[in-house]
Amino acid sequence: MTATLIWILVVLVAIGLYLSWTAGRLDRLHARIDAARAALDAQLLRRASVAQELATSGVLDPAASIVLYEAAHAARQAEEEQREVAESELSQALRAVFADSQQVEGLREAPGGEEAARELAEAVRRVPMARRFHNDTVGAARRLREHRKVRWFRLAGHAPFPLAFEMDDEPPAALVERVA
Repeated sequence: MTATLIWILVVLVAIGLYLSWTAGRLDRLHARIDAARAALDAQLLRRASVAQELATSGVLDPAASIVLYEAAHAARQAEEEQREVAESELSQALRAVFADSQQVEGLREAPGGEEAARELAEAVRRVPMARRFHNDTVGAARRLREHRKVRWFRLAGHAPFPLAFEMDDEPPAALVERVA
């Protein structure tokens, strides 16, 4: 009888340790999601700031400056529900403004334009990487949260279900090719 109770106790402790380990893993994934989201937000803010600074510098033609400034301003001021759309519109505005290599050449020839072009190219290159890292982390957490043991034992607690950040983040080809 005591041997049976000891084995039952050992099994229950092993199950408890496994569930605790799984809950800790899920908690670490949620912390990684928060860190990845902060990094993504920083890269998006940097891209919008560089675009806004470039739009107000007087280097671009007036129409391109207005389009770029409005898109960058909208991306910086967007509410969380509209953020993906606003960031996609900024990507589209960047591609429209820097659609041809002549615009990029004009930017590079202006005083301080070489540095501005390089800074913008870096900013638009980093956004897809940060978004991909965030979405990969979200995917890992979602896969773990879909397991039966996580749902049955409510190991996720009250943490909201993680959502991927979906946006158009394709950089302007003429800008990235030329500055790279």
